[in-house]
Amino acid sequence: MKTIKFLSMAILAGSFLASCSSDDNSPEEINEEETITTMTVTLTPDGGGTAIELQSRDLDGDGPNAPEITISGNLAENTTYNGSVVLLNETETPAEEVNEEIEGEAAEHQFFYVVAGGLNATMEYADEESDYVSDETGTNFTTNNPVGITFTLTTTDASSGTLTVTLRHEPKKPNDGTLADAGGETDITQTFNLTIE
Repeated sequence: MKTIKFLSMAILAGSFLASCSSDDNSPEEINEEETITTMTVTLTPDGGGTAIELQSRDLDGDGPNAPEITISGNLAENTTYNGSVVLLNETETPAEEVNEEIEGEAAEHQFFYVVAGGLNATMEYADEESDYVSDETGTNFTTNNPVGITFTLTTTDASSGTLTVTLRHEPKKPNDGTLADAGGETDITQTFNLTIE
């Protein structure tokens, strides 16, 4: 009788351990969105000169404090600026650069730049995805859709207005360059008040 009890307990323990072990049927790991606390946009005049830095820093994330916005100076008239964006997660030590994930998943991300409020400036993308996709025939090709980590901003006459920078996750690609057409979810967005003089 003791042997039967022992065998029963051994079988029960074995089945418990088997149910706790990981196997190939376990659910896939969910890829969580990155935390972004800081956006820094750097505008460097083509041909040299002092760079202008636009920064939004929000260390408490969805907390009660508004982002701290800094703009290092005004833009010059009739100038082309080479722009770049760096995103950081400063809740980590050292701070984690989120750009690496965006570059690694370029097909799933796109920055959008909206000039408004009378600011005499235009922007153009300066980068593209390097991702390959297959069409219905199985042919691989590069999509050539913009990502927007780098861009150019060209000013004309003196004016003031806004530049809004938005990073969308899983936008429709290709799109017409507008947020309305792109869809997707906003990872981060910030509006900067700028002056051209």
